[in-house]
Amino acid sequence: DMTDEQLDKAKSKIQYHEEKFKSAGYITKSNVEFHKGFIEDLSQIPSNSVDVVISNCVINLSPDKSKVFSECFRILKQGGELYFSDVYSDRRIPVQLQQDKVLWGECLTGAMYTEDFRRLMDKIGFVDHRVVSSSVITVNNAKIQEQLGNIRFFSTTVRAFKISTLEDRCEDFGQKATYKGTETDFPHAFFLDDHHTFITGYPLAVCGNTADMITQSRYAKHFTVTPRKTHQGLFDCSSSTKSSGGCC
Repeated sequence: DMTDEQLDKAKSKIQYHEEKFKSAGYITKSNVEFHKGFIEDLSQIPSNSVDVVISNCVINLSPDKSKVFSECFRILKQGGELYFSDVYSDRRIPVQLQQDKVLWGECLTGAMYTEDFRRLMDKIGFVDHRVVSSSVITVNNAKIQEQLGNIRFFSTTVRAFKISTLEDRCEDFGQKATYKGTETDFPHAFFLDDHHTFITGYPLAVCGNTADMITQSRYAKHFTVTPRKTHQGLFDCSSSTKSSGGCC
């Protein structure tokens, strides 16, 4: 965090949570550290050293989102994952609204237009990011709603992998993935994103990108994935009968 007050508050809770997690058998010693800094500059963290980066509705407040995502990409290991929730808009926010401190502070006008977000992620290297969930944000303040006009906002959870083999489109290599049911607390099914639910023991047709996401990440040991066959073109999303769609 960039504020001493927040850091002091967080550090004051370390012992409490350490004792709770020790008693539950999850840890033997504290595995949490708090550092002062800005999310646009993670230089204190070595490149290719992190398994997972998480964030909850703060990236929209950054004036340099490209730098934030670039730093996340840099520090992640190959196969690492950026998993975060944030606010997005259905169009580009006019400059005059971005300059309104109240609207920005309400986590609204710092939101990225969804298509600009997609383009930025692709440019940085987070190819084929996946939406886990998304819901419309309701603005209940009449004055703020009048200022915003027809702009719609969404609260969206995204997962993006640092995997060099991912392609910009979902390609069909005739692969199937089977979840073993071995992930802790998920014995019956594994939820990858809003259109991939893997039922334990049930082979599911997947595109090359999805296969790489689960075989080149920390989830690899929980899946069996068939090898790539002859390329068949773009993946047919309708072939994934046990999910709500495909990865396209």
